Amino acid sequence: MFELINKVKELNPLVLHYTNNVTITDCANTTLAIGASPLMSFSDEEVDDIVKVASSVVINIGTMNSEILDLFVLAGKTANKYNKPVILDPVGVFATKARSELTNTLLNEVKFDVVRGNISEIQFLGGLDVKGKGVDSFDDGSDASNIVKTVAKKLECIVVASGKTDLISDGDKVYKIFNGSEKLKYITGTGCMSTSLIGSFLPCSENKLESAVMGTLAMSLSGELADLNNPPIGTFKVNLFDNMFNLNKDILNRYAKIEVL
Repeated sequence: MFELINKVKELNPLVLHYTNNVTITDCANTTLAIGASPLMSFSDEEVDDIVKVASSVVINIGTMNSEILDLFVLAGKTANKYNKPVILDPVGVFATKARSELTNTLLNEVKFDVVRGNISEIQFLGGLDVKGKGVDSFDDGSDASNIVKTVAKKLECIVVASGKTDLISDGDKVYKIFNGSEKLKYITGTGCMSTSLIGSFLPCSENKLESAVMGTLAMSLSGELADLNNPPIGTFKVNLFDNMFNLNKDILNRYAKIEVL
Protein backbone atom coordinates (compact mmCIF):
# COMPACT_ATOMS: atom_id res chain seq x y z
CA MET A 1 0.00 0.00 0.00
CA PHE A 2 2.82 2.43 0.83
CA GLU A 3 4.02 2.14 -2.78
CA LEU A 4 1.10 4.44 -3.65
CA ILE A 5 3.15 7.39 -2.37
CA ASN A 6 5.44 6.89 -5.35
CA LYS A 7 2.58 6.10 -7.73
CA VAL A 8 0.78 9.39 -7.09
CA LYS A 9 3.94 11.35 -7.88
CA GLU A 10 4.54 9.28 -11.00
CA LEU A 11 1.00 9.56 -12.38
CA ASN A 12 0.36 13.16 -11.25
CA PRO A 13 -3.44 12.67 -11.38
CA LEU A 14 -5.69 15.64 -12.11
CA VAL A 15 -8.01 16.11 -9.11
CA LEU A 16 -11.09 18.18 -9.94
CA HIS A 17 -12.53 20.03 -6.94
CA TYR A 18 -16.01 21.39 -6.35
CA THR A 19 -15.11 22.53 -2.90
CA ASN A 20 -15.15 24.83 0.09
CA ASN A 21 -14.36 28.51 -0.56
CA VAL A 22 -12.83 28.82 2.90
CA THR A 23 -10.20 26.13 2.28
CA ILE A 24 -9.86 26.03 -1.49
CA THR A 25 -6.26 27.31 -1.61
CA ASP A 26 -5.08 24.87 1.06
CA CYS A 27 -6.83 22.02 -0.76
CA ALA A 28 -4.99 22.98 -3.95
CA ASN A 29 -1.65 23.19 -2.15
CA THR A 30 -2.23 19.87 -0.40
CA THR A 31 -2.94 18.20 -3.73
CA LEU A 32 0.28 19.64 -5.14
CA ALA A 33 2.31 18.67 -2.06
CA ILE A 34 1.39 14.99 -2.36
CA GLY A 35 2.24 14.92 -6.08
CA ALA A 36 -1.11 15.38 -7.81
CA SER A 37 -2.51 18.36 -9.77
CA PRO A 38 -5.51 20.37 -8.52
CA LEU A 39 -8.23 21.86 -10.66
CA MET A 40 -11.01 23.98 -9.18
CA SER A 41 -14.31 24.85 -10.83
CA PHE A 42 -17.68 26.44 -10.03
CA SER A 43 -18.97 26.45 -13.61
CA ASP A 44 -22.00 24.57 -14.92
CA GLU A 45 -20.95 25.26 -18.48
CA GLU A 46 -17.71 23.25 -18.37
CA VAL A 47 -18.77 20.27 -16.25
CA ASP A 48 -18.87 17.69 -19.02
CA ASP A 49 -15.61 18.75 -20.62
CA ILE A 50 -13.70 19.13 -17.38
CA VAL A 51 -14.89 15.93 -15.67
CA LYS A 52 -14.04 14.00 -18.84
CA VAL A 53 -10.34 14.90 -18.52
CA ALA A 54 -10.12 14.68 -14.70
CA SER A 55 -8.62 11.71 -12.89
CA SER A 56 -10.99 12.04 -9.92
CA VAL A 57 -13.67 14.38 -8.61
CA VAL A 58 -13.98 15.87 -5.12
CA ILE A 59 -17.34 17.26 -3.95
CA ASN A 60 -17.18 19.24 -0.71
CA ILE A 61 -20.31 21.06 0.54
CA GLY A 62 -18.49 23.18 3.15
CA THR A 63 -19.53 26.57 1.75
CA MET A 64 -23.23 26.35 1.00
CA ASN A 65 -24.13 28.56 -1.95
CA SER A 66 -27.65 28.44 -3.35
CA GLU A 67 -26.40 29.14 -6.87
CA ILE A 68 -24.20 26.02 -7.05
CA LEU A 69 -26.11 23.34 -5.14
CA ASP A 70 -27.33 21.80 -8.39
CA LEU A 71 -23.74 21.94 -9.70
CA PHE A 72 -22.62 19.47 -7.03
CA VAL A 73 -25.24 16.97 -8.20
CA LEU A 74 -24.42 17.53 -11.87
CA ALA A 75 -20.70 17.08 -11.23
CA GLY A 76 -21.31 13.84 -9.35
CA LYS A 77 -23.57 12.43 -12.04
CA THR A 78 -21.06 13.38 -14.71
CA ALA A 79 -18.28 11.66 -12.75
CA ASN A 80 -20.43 8.51 -12.75
CA LYS A 81 -21.09 8.92 -16.47
CA TYR A 82 -17.36 8.91 -17.24
CA ASN A 83 -16.51 6.34 -14.56
CA LYS A 84 -14.32 8.75 -12.60
CA PRO A 85 -13.64 8.12 -8.89
CA VAL A 86 -15.72 10.57 -6.87
CA ILE A 87 -15.51 11.45 -3.18
CA LEU A 88 -17.99 13.32 -1.00
CA ASP A 89 -17.17 15.47 2.02
CA PRO A 90 -20.53 16.26 3.71
CA VAL A 91 -19.22 19.14 5.82
CA GLY A 92 -21.56 19.97 8.70
CA VAL A 93 -24.28 17.67 7.37
CA PHE A 94 -25.88 17.64 10.83
CA ALA A 95 -25.75 21.43 11.26
CA THR A 96 -28.70 22.54 9.12
CA LYS A 97 -31.69 21.11 7.28
CA ALA A 98 -30.33 22.44 3.97
CA ARG A 99 -27.02 20.59 4.38
CA SER A 100 -28.81 17.40 5.32
CA GLU A 101 -31.16 17.63 2.34
CA LEU A 102 -28.32 18.34 -0.11
CA THR A 103 -26.31 15.41 1.20
CA ASN A 104 -29.31 13.09 0.92
CA THR A 105 -29.86 14.23 -2.66
CA LEU A 106 -26.21 13.61 -3.51
CA LEU A 107 -26.20 10.15 -1.92
CA ASN A 108 -29.42 9.22 -3.71
CA GLU A 109 -28.39 10.48 -7.16
CA VAL A 110 -24.62 9.89 -7.25
CA LYS A 111 -22.66 6.68 -6.71
CA PHE A 112 -19.73 7.74 -4.51
CA ASP A 113 -16.55 5.72 -4.16
CA VAL A 114 -15.66 7.35 -0.83
CA VAL A 115 -17.51 9.44 1.75
CA ARG A 116 -15.19 11.21 4.20
CA GLY A 117 -16.20 13.22 7.23
CA ASN A 118 -15.47 13.74 10.89
CA ILE A 119 -16.93 11.22 13.29
CA SER A 120 -20.02 13.34 14.01
CA GLU A 121 -20.82 13.66 10.30
CA ILE A 122 -20.46 9.91 9.75
CA GLN A 123 -22.58 9.11 12.81
CA PHE A 124 -25.29 11.43 11.47
CA LEU A 125 -25.24 9.65 8.10
CA GLY A 126 -25.76 6.43 10.04
CA GLY A 127 -28.89 7.86 11.66
CA LEU A 128 -27.29 8.32 15.08
CA ASP A 129 -27.34 11.24 17.50
CA VAL A 130 -24.28 13.45 17.14
CA LYS A 131 -22.23 15.77 19.29
CA GLY A 132 -21.31 18.82 17.28
CA LYS A 133 -21.59 22.56 16.90
CA GLY A 134 -21.89 24.15 13.47
CA VAL A 135 -19.52 22.22 11.22
CA ASP A 136 -17.26 21.24 14.16
CA SER A 137 -17.13 17.78 15.70
CA PHE A 138 -16.84 16.77 19.33
CA ASP A 139 -14.78 13.57 19.41
CA ASP A 140 -14.72 11.82 22.79
CA GLY A 141 -12.26 9.23 21.54
CA SER A 142 -14.62 6.25 21.89
CA ASP A 143 -14.19 3.43 19.39
CA ALA A 144 -16.62 3.95 16.50
CA SER A 145 -15.32 1.08 14.34
CA ASN A 146 -18.69 -0.65 14.17
CA ILE A 147 -20.44 2.60 13.30
CA VAL A 148 -18.11 3.28 10.38
CA LYS A 149 -18.44 -0.31 9.19
CA THR A 150 -22.23 -0.10 9.37
CA VAL A 151 -22.39 3.23 7.50
CA ALA A 152 -20.08 1.85 4.79
CA LYS A 153 -22.48 -1.05 4.27
CA LYS A 154 -25.45 1.32 4.23
CA LEU A 155 -23.90 3.70 1.69
CA GLU A 156 -22.22 0.88 -0.29
CA CYS A 157 -18.92 2.72 -0.47
CA ILE A 158 -15.71 3.36 1.46
CA VAL A 159 -16.37 5.48 4.55
CA VAL A 160 -13.67 7.50 6.32
CA ALA A 161 -14.25 9.00 9.77
CA SER A 162 -11.52 11.37 10.93
CA GLY A 163 -10.95 11.79 14.65
CA LYS A 164 -8.53 11.05 17.46
CA THR A 165 -8.29 7.68 15.78
CA ASP A 166 -9.05 7.71 12.04
CA LEU A 167 -11.33 4.91 10.86
CA ILE A 168 -11.67 3.65 7.29
CA SER A 169 -14.00 0.84 6.23
CA ASP A 170 -15.48 -0.80 3.16
CA GLY A 171 -18.14 -2.49 5.26
CA ASP A 172 -15.92 -5.52 5.78
CA LYS A 173 -12.44 -4.49 6.88
CA VAL A 174 -11.75 -1.59 9.20
CA TYR A 175 -8.43 0.27 9.19
CA LYS A 176 -7.56 2.26 12.30
CA ILE A 177 -4.89 4.98 12.07
CA PHE A 178 -3.37 6.14 15.35
CA ASN A 179 -1.15 8.90 13.96
CA GLY A 180 -2.11 12.55 14.34
CA SER A 181 -1.82 15.72 16.37
CA GLU A 182 -4.23 17.75 18.48
CA LYS A 183 -3.07 20.82 16.56
CA LEU A 184 -4.78 19.62 13.38
CA LYS A 185 -8.13 20.75 14.80
CA TYR A 186 -6.82 24.30 15.23
CA ILE A 187 -6.25 24.74 11.49
CA THR A 188 -9.38 25.18 9.44
CA GLY A 189 -9.76 22.77 6.56
CA THR A 190 -7.58 19.82 7.56
CA GLY A 191 -10.61 17.61 6.92
CA CYS A 192 -11.14 19.20 3.51
CA MET A 193 -7.44 18.71 2.78
CA SER A 194 -7.72 15.03 3.76
CA THR A 195 -10.52 14.67 1.23
CA SER A 196 -8.25 16.18 -1.44
CA LEU A 197 -5.52 13.70 -0.48
CA ILE A 198 -7.90 10.78 -0.85
CA GLY A 199 -8.96 12.19 -4.22
CA SER A 200 -5.28 12.27 -5.17
CA PHE A 201 -4.72 8.59 -4.34
CA LEU A 202 -7.98 7.17 -5.74
CA PRO A 203 -6.89 7.21 -9.42
CA CYS A 204 -3.61 5.48 -8.53
CA SER A 205 -4.97 2.08 -7.52
CA GLU A 206 -7.90 -0.21 -8.17
CA ASN A 207 -7.99 -0.82 -4.42
CA LYS A 208 -10.18 2.06 -3.25
CA LEU A 209 -9.90 1.08 0.40
CA GLU A 210 -6.10 1.33 0.36
CA SER A 211 -6.32 4.65 -1.48
CA ALA A 212 -8.61 6.02 1.21
CA VAL A 213 -6.26 4.76 3.92
CA MET A 214 -3.28 6.40 2.25
CA GLY A 215 -5.01 9.75 1.83
CA THR A 216 -6.07 9.72 5.48
CA LEU A 217 -2.66 8.57 6.70
CA ALA A 218 -0.87 11.26 4.69
CA MET A 219 -2.66 13.98 6.65
CA SER A 220 -2.50 12.34 10.09
CA LEU A 221 1.16 11.35 9.86
CA SER A 222 2.20 14.71 8.39
CA GLY A 223 0.40 16.38 11.29
CA GLU A 224 2.16 14.20 13.84
CA LEU A 225 5.58 14.87 12.36
CA ALA A 226 4.81 18.57 12.05
CA ASP A 227 4.15 18.72 15.79
CA LEU A 228 7.55 17.43 16.85
CA ASN A 229 9.13 19.93 19.27
CA ASN A 230 5.68 21.49 19.88
CA PRO A 231 5.84 24.44 17.44
CA PRO A 232 3.33 27.34 17.58
CA ILE A 233 0.33 26.96 15.33
CA GLY A 234 1.62 29.04 12.40
CA THR A 235 4.88 27.11 12.27
CA PHE A 236 2.91 23.88 12.65
CA LYS A 237 0.93 24.64 9.48
CA VAL A 238 4.12 25.31 7.51
CA ASN A 239 5.60 22.09 8.90
CA LEU A 240 2.43 20.22 7.90
CA PHE A 241 2.93 21.04 4.22
CA ASP A 242 6.67 20.39 4.43
CA ASN A 243 6.13 16.92 5.87
CA MET A 244 3.41 16.15 3.35
CA PHE A 245 5.75 17.08 0.52
CA ASN A 246 8.54 14.95 1.97
CA LEU A 247 6.49 11.79 2.61
CA ASN A 248 8.09 8.64 1.21
CA LYS A 249 7.98 4.88 1.78
CA ASP A 250 10.76 4.95 4.36
CA ILE A 251 8.93 7.54 6.49
CA LEU A 252 5.66 5.64 6.16
CA ASN A 253 7.27 2.34 7.14
CA ARG A 254 8.97 3.96 10.11
CA TYR A 255 6.16 6.03 11.59
CA ALA A 256 2.75 4.79 10.36
CA LYS A 257 0.62 3.31 13.14
CA ILE A 258 -2.12 1.25 11.52
CA GLU A 259 -4.30 -1.59 12.74
CA VAL A 260 -6.55 -3.71 10.52
CA LEU A 261 -9.69 -5.37 11.89
